[in-house]
Amino acid sequence: MFNKVILIGNLTKDPELRYTPQGTPVCTIRLASTRKYKSGDGMKEETLFIDCIVWGKQAETTTQYLSKGKTVLVEGRLQERRWETDGQQRSKFEVVAESVRFLGSKKDSVSEGGSEGDFRAPEETTDLEPF
Repeated sequence: MFNKVILIGNLTKDPELRYTPQGTPVCTIRLASTRKYKSGDGMKEETLFIDCIVWGKQAETTTQYLSKGKTVLVEGRLQERRWETDGQQRSKFEVVAESVRFLGSKKDSVSEGGSEGDFRAPEETTDLEPF
């Protein structure tokens, strides 16, 4: 079987970092991804809101460098989470990120008060890289 998801979107809120009881970092980000298409009524837009889970050092890096409104590319796998609330079965699909790539131009970094010599966020992080 093959389960691979690639998404580009903007963060709808700041990343939320927490730690498991064993001390493993885990970060939740929420993406808004918009698709534009032609319809008989003209151009239309459809926006999806997708929760993504980022683990390990990558979670800490994501929390450190990203904030609401930033554009990111997330590669990962789709998973369904199930739980029960007040006797009612609930479920939700989310993406477990394997890599998070910070998108944006060099101009964005400079316009946010930095200079070209300042340290900028890495373009991509994975658990395989020692960031």
